[in-house]
Amino acid sequence: MRAISTPTAPAAIGPYSQAQISGGHLFTSGQIPLVPETMEMVTGPIEAQAEQVLKNLSAVLAAASTGWDRVVKTTVFLTDMGDFAAFNAAYEKALGAAKPARSTVAVAALPRGAKVEIELIAEV
Repeated sequence: MRAISTPTAPAAIGPYSQAQISGGHLFTSGQIPLVPETMEMVTGPIEAQAEQVLKNLSAVLAAASTGWDRVVKTTVFLTDMGDFAAFNAAYEKALGAAKPARSTVAVAALPRGAKVEIELIAEV
């Protein structure tokens, strides 16, 4: 296994790494809408939070020399399924032609009051 760490994505806020490469795949930790430079949360509507989360994941993918076109699976955690359509629009815009398998799960709460968290698995 090889840990992936990049300053262009938020540093881990606990005892975990941003991502690990194992067996030709990248496994990311969940990303919430933290701005890497300040470690402050993006607040506001789900679209703004989703954009930051996807930007953070893009940075981790780049650090592992892969991209959205190699993402096999994403898992999305939302605190409000009423945000599903707005989230979906931001997700589709960020991923472009990439269409990885995806699960979306409603949760009671996320770290630091985030509305969305995403983790992924990609080929490297």
